[in-house]
Amino acid sequence: MAAVALLLYGAALAAGAVAVWRRPIVAVYAFVVGLAVHNAVMAGLFALGVRGDPLTAIAAWKEVLLAVALVRVGCDAIRKRRLPFRPLAVDGFALAFGLLVLVYALVPQAWLDGEADAQGILYGLRHGLAFVAAYFLGRSLVLSPLRGVVLATAAVVAALGVIEAYTVPIDAWENADVPEYFGEQLGFEHHGPRGLPENFVFNTGDEDDLLRRAVSTFLSPLGTAYMLVVALCLWAPRPRAAWPLAAVVAVGLLFTFTRAALLALAGGLVVVAIARRSWWPVLAAVATLGLGVAWTQVFPAIAPETTWSQEDLEYQRQRARELGVPPGETVSLDEPSIRSHLEALRDGVEAVVEHPQGYGLGNAGATALRTDVPLKAGESTYTELGVETGLAGVLAFVAWNLALLWVLVRRGAPGTAAALAAVLALAVQTDVLGTPWLAYVVWLLSGARLTAATRE
Repeated sequence: MAAVALLLYGAALAAGAVAVWRRPIVAVYAFVVGLAVHNAVMAGLFALGVRGDPLTAIAAWKEVLLAVALVRVGCDAIRKRRLPFRPLAVDGFALAFGLLVLVYALVPQAWLDGEADAQGILYGLRHGLAFVAAYFLGRSLVLSPLRGVVLATAAVVAALGVIEAYTVPIDAWENADVPEYFGEQLGFEHHGPRGLPENFVFNTGDEDDLLRRAVSTFLSPLGTAYMLVVALCLWAPRPRAAWPLAAVVAVGLLFTFTRAALLALAGGLVVVAIARRSWWPVLAAVATLGLGVAWTQVFPAIAPETTWSQEDLEYQRQRARELGVPPGETVSLDEPSIRSHLEALRDGVEAVVEHPQGYGLGNAGATALRTDVPLKAGESTYTELGVETGLAGVLAFVAWNLALLWVLVRRGAPGTAAALAAVLALAVQTDVLGTPWLAYVVWLLSGARLTAATRE
């Protein structure tokens, strides 16, 4: 099966590479749509018996298409003897950050007290450079607004998530080898029901309450929620267009039961208000926060039901006791999910302050977990970058993205600015760069919108 899959994949990738070489813009649509279903497709192939290195090779399609697109625009620039965009200071910040990542990939780990091996460094390099490369690809392309494509894709993802939560029993995920996919293929250890990720459900701490959350094609309520937030931010400046699709996206966002995503959406709406100098987005942000608070109380009563085994319930009750889950609480600083984010952020900040030179690539986040390296920082994008590339690296990242946000606001790109702001806010408590859809699409669109605004 693996050989057949690799042959089919090779043919499809070759065709895709040719299409991208002819028109690099094809890569953009491939990322918007393809990365939205990437996890589901990879898990499906794993269930069919395509595992290990063959599946890892197939999962690299996004890096291949990104590289082909960049080589093409680079060749065009050499042939025309000019860059495809007018360089700005913000591009210098992006280049500086990228160079720092490269330097930290080359510095021996022993010099920095790091423990990552070659594989971990390679994973860290991909993690730290993919979104930089996507940004410069966006700067090199002339794109029409893609809010319609993003919104339509998000509506499909949202609808599938809600339908799945109500119609697909938890047994189906177990029978499809999804726990093994996360464990054996990706190298993560999870403690959710049947060995699934913990965030497949919301553990309220009550006797029999494990609430299903919409995970959709991302196989994660978090990745799904973040993508839906970006889509709504892009749509917000023109709310009269395609509002039925936006409504579907909003419902899907609620069923992911990701509270941080609602906060980020509210923040994105405030950015729209600032960019457009209008008050209605502020009112929409307040309404979003109010709806989010109300939803935390309503959701337990209408959440999708499933059949839990006695073993599932006993194990999750034990987990709730170990983590100190306040029974029935969905919004509380003592709630384990919120508490763990705060603790991880505090520990990460302390690690950066105590070791400002950094430990080198591969010593933080999912990369460290996958390669069995002692975790120096996790969850927060900022602390992970600080641990891997030092204080200089995280400051370069912040400077670049604040400058990018400022320019997008000043040059009349409210939707893209709102999406970037929302992702930067989410980055405080999660590794947004570890979600390929965000890393590729958000920074690519930001670069492209900056180029379009500059030409206008």
